Amino acid sequence: MNEVKEALRNIEQNYKLFLQQQFTFIGALQHTRENAHDMIRPVASISQVQSYMDHHCNNSTDRRILNMFLNICSDLRKLCHKLETAHSGNNITNGILERCKLLLSHSNDLSTIRAKYPHDVVNHLSCDEAKNHYGGVVSLIPIVLDCMKEWVTHIEKLPRHVLYNVSGGSALSEKRAPQDAPARAAISQTPSSVHLQAQTSTSNKDHVQMQGSKHVQKKNLNNTENHSGKLKGPWKPPGRHA
Repeated sequence: MNEVKEALRNIEQNYKLFLQQQFTFIGALQHTRENAHDMIRPVASISQVQSYMDHHCNNSTDRRILNMFLNICSDLRKLCHKLETAHSGNNITNGILERCKLLLSHSNDLSTIRAKYPHDVVNHLSCDEAKNHYGGVVSLIPIVLDCMKEWVTHIEKLPRHVLYNVSGGSALSEKRAPQDAPARAAISQTPSSVHLQAQTSTSNKDHVQMQGSKHVQKKNLNNTENHSGKLKGPWKPPGRHA
C-alpha cells in the first residue's frame, strides 16, 4: 500500500506542474485544432489529443505540454492495472477501478464530464471553451485522481485478512487450517487416550494388588487369632488330673 501511495503522490506532483500550465495546454489544443481544421467538435478523447500531437503539432512548446498530459494519463492507466492485479478488494473498490479504466480509455467520450469543487480547472476557461470545447479534457485527470484517492480510502478500511488473500500465502494457510484441524485433534488426543488407558490399567493393577494384600493380611490375622486361641485355654496344674 505504501508503494501505491508513493506512486499516486508522484502523479499528483506531475499534475500540479501541468496545472500551472493549463493556459499553455489550452493554447496547444487551439493551435493543433486549427492545423487539423477541426474547430467545431469538442476535444473529447485521449486519442484525439494524441492525434493532434502526432500529426498537427508544429512547435516544441505545444508538443511538450500535450505530451505531458498524455504521460500523466498513461501513468494513471498503468497504476489502475497494477491495483487491479495486486489487490482483490471488494465490489466498491473494483467499481472505482472500473470507472478509472473507462475514463482513461483512449476512445472514451470525455465531453460531458466536469470536475467539481474544490477543482477550479473549468473555471479558468471561458464559457464557450468550458461548454463546447475543453471542459471535459481538463476535467479528466482531477476526476481520476479523486477516484484513486477514494480507492485507497476504501481499501484501507478492509480487514487485514482480505489484503493477505491477495498474496495467496496466508489465505492458503487459513483455508487449510479448518481442514487440518480434525487430524491435529486426533494426533493431540491419541497420546492423552493412551496415557489415560495406561493410568487406568495401572490403577486396576494397583487395586488388584491392594485387594490381594488385604486378603493376605486378613488370612494371617485369622491364623494368628486361632493360634493365640489355642495357647489361651484353662490352666491346669502340672501333675494333677481331673
